[in-house]
Amino acid sequence: MFTGLIREIAKVDSFIDGKLKIKSKYKPQIGDSIAVNGVCLTVIEVLDSAFVVEVASETRAVVDESKFRGKVHIEPAMAMGDRFEGHIVQGHVDCIGEVVKINNLSSGVDYYIKVPQDEIKYIVPKGSITIDGVSLTVNEVFKDSFRLTIIPHTLKETLIGNYKIGTKVNIETDMFARYIEHILNQRDSAQKGLSWQDVDRISMSF
Repeated sequence: MFTGLIREIAKVDSFIDGKLKIKSKYKPQIGDSIAVNGVCLTVIEVLDSAFVVEVASETRAVVDESKFRGKVHIEPAMAMGDRFEGHIVQGHVDCIGEVVKINNLSSGVDYYIKVPQDEIKYIVPKGSITIDGVSLTVNEVFKDSFRLTIIPHTLKETLIGNYKIGTKVNIETDMFARYIEHILNQRDSAQKGLSWQDVDRISMSF
């Protein structure tokens, strides 16, 4: 579980045969979960000034591999008792978005991001969304895209300020929107109202 608050901008040293080596000040332990540009990965090796995570073939099939080159956002998984900020992030990429429009403002920048049309139902105006691991608020939703307004602090502390028209981004939509849809679909398929036992059973499936 993550919060979408970036702890460090690290640099990819190599990406060979599913092994991603990252140079970082952060020193994880073997077996730790760490989000790299919003993708939850497991640490399999720790070196003096770097660590290695493994990228499964299923993940590689979903994520644009440009997200595993150059500088990357990293966030270690939350520890019990940590202060909770941002929003609940699982580190599961739902789809790849593309920056299609950028408007500079007096106090920030508007980014318009296009996504597959079937993902729009999970993106809510004023709701939370994760872009390359960064917790952000959706300002406006359209037929197949949405608008984000990024403040100067976020532009300074993340890689978002480097985005251009055509930049691909990892997107994790709101977890609760997906849960609600799953519950409603289960109810409709059963053609009956849900009991508390049904809700418990569906919740345990995640």
